[in-house]
Amino acid sequence: MVVQFSLKSWLVGCSMLAMTATGAFAEVVYNRGNSADPESLDPHKTSTVYEANILRDLFMGLMTQDAKAEVQPGAAESYTVSADGKTYTFKLRKGALWSDGSPVTADDFVYSWRRLVDPATAAEYAYMLAPVVNGEDITAGKKKPDELGVKAIDAETFEVTLNAPTPYFLEMLTHQSTYPVNKASIDKLGADFVKPGNLVSNGAFVLKEFVPNDHIKLTKNDKFYDAANVKIDVVNFVPTEDRSTAMKRFEAGELDSNDDLPTEQLADIKAKFGDQVRIGPYLGTYYYAFKTDKAPWDNVKLRHAVSMAIDRDYLAEKVWQNTMIPAYSFVPPGITGYETRTTDYAEKSQLDREDEAKKVLTELGYGPDKPLKMEIRFNTSENHKNTAVAIQEQLKPLGIEVSLVNTDTKTHYGLLEQHGDFDIARAGWIADYKDPENFLALCKTGTGNNYAVYSNKEYDDLMAKAAAATTPADRMKLLSDAEAVGVARDLCVVPLLYYSYHDLVSNKLKGWEDNVMDVHPTRYLSKE
Repeated sequence: MVVQFSLKSWLVGCSMLAMTATGAFAEVVYNRGNSADPESLDPHKTSTVYEANILRDLFMGLMTQDAKAEVQPGAAESYTVSADGKTYTFKLRKGALWSDGSPVTADDFVYSWRRLVDPATAAEYAYMLAPVVNGEDITAGKKKPDELGVKAIDAETFEVTLNAPTPYFLEMLTHQSTYPVNKASIDKLGADFVKPGNLVSNGAFVLKEFVPNDHIKLTKNDKFYDAANVKIDVVNFVPTEDRSTAMKRFEAGELDSNDDLPTEQLADIKAKFGDQVRIGPYLGTYYYAFKTDKAPWDNVKLRHAVSMAIDRDYLAEKVWQNTMIPAYSFVPPGITGYETRTTDYAEKSQLDREDEAKKVLTELGYGPDKPLKMEIRFNTSENHKNTAVAIQEQLKPLGIEVSLVNTDTKTHYGLLEQHGDFDIARAGWIADYKDPENFLALCKTGTGNNYAVYSNKEYDDLMAKAAAATTPADRMKLLSDAEAVGVARDLCVVPLLYYSYHDLVSNKLKGWEDNVMDVHPTRYLSKE
């Protein structure tokens, strides 16, 4: 039975209950619009930004991000690096506690990282620990989890051995896949360890309620080492797949922020909300992925024909109201020392691209008597729908019959992660750390987030050589060469747009720092 109630009246009730006996104090409640419900709150079984936003409040890795998304010590208060750059030794915070009052120890990280790479966990982000000795071999089933290059020197000292110096390693440790989980809780409760009342976490907040399609309630963790400086008492993550409804709720005061907005309404939204609309560069790429192991999409010439026919300028200017930039590479521009590699038609006019696409389609036998049929899948959002409809119309004159399939975000990404059946599907990638490897790893054979199921030994070898490179310049060159093969040549993904963030942030919310990662931990925010 589905029970419906007004979130606004529920919040009022929560506020009333929060009053002390004297009525002199009320809880500070932050109602945070979040584009979708999480598929899971298990840090090792998540893959989306929507989940990361919540987990960042519940857990803390060895390193963390401040209000400006800069890396700083987290569960570890300090670290040292060996002369060869391969061994990191972390000193955990003395007296650090889980939310149940038990100590956070180096053994917790040993257990958690082994769990991440264990094939039995089936973690989408198992490849995150590929730089760690034996990480890839464990995930591939060639070695055992206890052979991972990590160990607890003592309760407060955690040592990691890498295959090679890894420039992005510390920033990588802010990602949810590297967060610790509580072994005792998992041993006792199994998969139920993530439920409200069960979840033991080490971050600034603890999980109190999870009502699907309504809200996820977190409350301040009094065991958190910096609890005295956390100004928000309650944060409610509210799923807002319907962006237009989210705007109405923001206007009514039911939401204090939202992490997206319907771009076709941008002019009106700016006029109505002024400087509460926050738009800026965001290190990410909006793309489509073909199922490359499925005919006819296993034909790279066909993939390129479809890609050429898509008018990215129109998408950026008309659909996204210039809040996005046309993309022809997977790695966004702006990463120091890296040369992006674009498709060979990036500099051609749209008319020339369409002429070339028609020629390829004719060569492949497609035409009025044999139209190419293609299904586009996308997750719920006015923006994603408008993008798919625009592409449907753009491909129609070329004799490509496009059908559209929309599902909620959880279902959509569940299908992609399980490598289910599709033709082409919408996806997006936001950098977990500021390095091209974070994007290009998605095209490696066997990577969990490789939705296209792309596999190419030449590409994999270039990525392996880049990981073993001894100089930053050599590493960046090899990564660039890999993008030239996997993306520009083979279209393991079809880049469409480079992201910008478009947030809506109430003037009552203080401490929100715009940044290219669009990361805003609740522990640094306050509300008037």
